[in-house]
Amino acid sequence: MQNFLLSFLSVVCEMSPYLMLGFFIAGLLHVFVPKKFYTSYLSKDNRFAVLYAALLGIPLPLCSCGVIPTAIGLRNERASKGAVASFLIATPQTGIDSILATFSLMGLGFAVIRPVAALVTGVCGGLLVDRLVREDSPFTPDSANCRLESGSRLWRVLKYAYFDMIQDIGSRLLVGLLLAALIQVAVPDEFFLSFARQPLLQMLIILVIAIPMYICSTGSIPVAAALVMKGLSPGAALVMLMAGPAVNLASILVIRKALGQRFTWIYLLTITVFSILFGLLVNAFGMHFPMSGHAACHMGETAMPSLFKIITSSVLILLILFALTMKLFDRFSHKTQDPDTAVYRVEGMHCSHCEAAVVRAVESVPGVKSAKASASKKTLTVKGPASQEAIQAAVEKTGYSFHTL
Repeated sequence: MQNFLLSFLSVVCEMSPYLMLGFFIAGLLHVFVPKKFYTSYLSKDNRFAVLYAALLGIPLPLCSCGVIPTAIGLRNERASKGAVASFLIATPQTGIDSILATFSLMGLGFAVIRPVAALVTGVCGGLLVDRLVREDSPFTPDSANCRLESGSRLWRVLKYAYFDMIQDIGSRLLVGLLLAALIQVAVPDEFFLSFARQPLLQMLIILVIAIPMYICSTGSIPVAAALVMKGLSPGAALVMLMAGPAVNLASILVIRKALGQRFTWIYLLTITVFSILFGLLVNAFGMHFPMSGHAACHMGETAMPSLFKIITSSVLILLILFALTMKLFDRFSHKTQDPDTAVYRVEGMHCSHCEAAVVRAVESVPGVKSAKASASKKTLTVKGPASQEAIQAAVEKTGYSFHTL
């Protein structure tokens, strides 16, 4: 147990300064970059739309579930299917926060190769969709309006960075850190060494494990680092960092429903094939794991972390605990319902981006005065005399499942 706790604290101290900075930059992007900025470059009439979609998506801190409503929103704004595919593939693989966290734990090489791989994979997937999937008429948006967030811009940046985002990925990030520590103390050193001469087999095993699961792009970093320390090849670790965050079973089902079966197969095969190709390239060029990452993954074998790292890691843990406590409280709290209010069940929401997409769609329905979605409760609360049929149509148009309670 002592070794486990020391390993956990070492990884947290190494990553926390970069995570805190990454969350802040993500908040700046959320508040200061207009939503129309993204859609204006992704029209089917723009021949660089696929490239722009990947470039715009790479710094965004969206997970494989949160990217889906954003991508469907882009489709509603007349983005091409190729651009949507490029955005869907590139965005969840990385982000400002995960790039900085990758550098802190796995070195400059991995921090560079992750966004490069995301860009190449996204562009190639988008071009394949443009070539092989028929371009039909995009959905017609009911409204382009978004709810205005209250408070000053600085408050909105801080709230999104250190509360909303941590509520979205905090539990998965914490699980990733705990798994990294557990792997370090529980997995025998010779486990991956037993088939070290079969790197392709290692990659296939990682793919089978990572694709169905929900793995956060940031939370996967300490797990991959710990596995490398146990003998996993760097290429197989890159496969986990690419394929794990890019896709999960829930996203596959939603994308198939919203964008079609052929689109979904191209999306899956592109991620699978290119993650293996980049993994093989990393192994071929002999990318080595940095000593800083090695030190971060060993329990207490190095000097005590600096005071700054101790402070930032303490703040990060407190923020995670606070955000998750509030999320749990919201899940089990019960409020008195107004006579003019109806509550429905919505399946498929996983984060604040999902909630915002559902709320925007429902608030555009005539007769809806206000709406509130809760991913933790899987509920949608609507105030106003709008019909259930109209609300259901708006919810299902965004790619989620609608049910009455």
